Amino acid sequence: MASKLGTDLTVGSIPRHIVTFSLPMLIGSFLQTAYSFINAIWVGQFLGTGALATVTVSFPVVFTLFGIGMGMTLATNILVSQSYGAKRFDELRRVVDSSTVLIPGLGVLLTVLGEIFTPYILRAMDTPADIFDASVGYLRIFLLSLPFSFAMFAIRSMLQGMGDSKTPLYFQLVSVVLTTVLDPLLIFGHLGLPRLGLNGTAWATIFSQAVVLVALMAWLHHQKSPVAPGWPHIRHLGQETRQTFRIGIPASIQQSLVSLGMVLVTGIVNGFGETSTAAFGAASRIDQIAFMPAINFGMAISTLAGQNMGAGHHGRVREIFTWGCLFSGAITLVISVVAVLFPEPLLRVFTTDAAVIGLGISYLHIVGACYVLFGLVFVSNGIINGAGATMITTVISLLSLWVVRVPGAYWLSRQLNSVDGVWYAIAFSFFVSLTCSMAYYFSGRWQRVLVGKRHASPAAAEPKPDPAKVFANETGEA
Repeated sequence: MASKLGTDLTVGSIPRHIVTFSLPMLIGSFLQTAYSFINAIWVGQFLGTGALATVTVSFPVVFTLFGIGMGMTLATNILVSQSYGAKRFDELRRVVDSSTVLIPGLGVLLTVLGEIFTPYILRAMDTPADIFDASVGYLRIFLLSLPFSFAMFAIRSMLQGMGDSKTPLYFQLVSVVLTTVLDPLLIFGHLGLPRLGLNGTAWATIFSQAVVLVALMAWLHHQKSPVAPGWPHIRHLGQETRQTFRIGIPASIQQSLVSLGMVLVTGIVNGFGETSTAAFGAASRIDQIAFMPAINFGMAISTLAGQNMGAGHHGRVREIFTWGCLFSGAITLVISVVAVLFPEPLLRVFTTDAAVIGLGISYLHIVGACYVLFGLVFVSNGIINGAGATMITTVISLLSLWVVRVPGAYWLSRQLNSVDGVWYAIAFSFFVSLTCSMAYYFSGRWQRVLVGKRHASPAAAEPKPDPAKVFANETGEA
């Protein structure tokens, strides 16, 4: 059932829901990746190596902070999907009020801390002296976008929790187009605008995020959406805020430590010289594209599972798992086959250096062959997260990264006296993640997490009401 109040994913064809719900998110990911490529071209080709290095130095900081925000919004998505699936719209409103205060407020807090500690962070990262001042200035400007970005993350997660992945895509498209247009205008000072150089890309991001956020909020109020942000009721900020912290903090820690772990793995690769680093960078671009379907299927499965668990339909959750494995496994298997059979043409998109391509081919033969494992991990993790057991997926990720990948990369690369040891460690970490995640899923313990934290839903035993009528009755809308 689809309406301006969302899509009921507890009825109807599961494979159709998976495809129609995940496709807009996948398109959105491709849009964001395309913009990052375009932005890199503007910076690298027209502003020089120093500007590109400045952005590169700032990226780990930004990625870590975004990880914190995405972790907290995962909690919002889970709570909204469970409440919506159970047709508890009073509870849904409490989640919205809590997230409206908590997540943008977290963005403001991180912005303030970032403005204060940016020089110390960049100095601790051994930022080269010739780009240090520029990096401090750029990062301080970019951090001003965090409250807007976090608010967008929150609204997107709430809409997706109600089964609406199209509305976030439309507004994301507007944001990407607006930022892409503003980048060259502010970089070079066209149309009478100030010439801001590299900082123009940061200001373009701030402006586009703010404009699109206001437009999205206005649209949601016009549509009378139950997730339209409003002035929160103080009494709504108790239990749901605690639930958001309980689910979101582990996910935020996971995202932050994963990004830190990747920095350490990159450092190990750097020890084998710039050719290895370049090969890792080029192959990682292919990883980014290969992982995109799995990540988006995982988010879709989390929402489908959340709604159906909220409604008490555990049988449908098992169907979601089966269909998720078929879809995600099949797509990543195809990508694996392409990466293993045709690695050189893929790598030549990013480099023509024969030595770099040689190491990149080795990477894709080892890691690319295991993409399908990564795709399946996101299916079982999606079910576990949908139940609210984010602590489990966090433990699995940290085990895979900090116990297997980072130490394994260091030890194997020394034992083999080759960067191939890093590639083997990455591949093996996928296997460990899959084994642990599937073991927890098949244990069925994720169902106890849901039952223990959320009260039983009457929706499992009674006919499902029309969401629009329920929401209108509970909110007093005519």
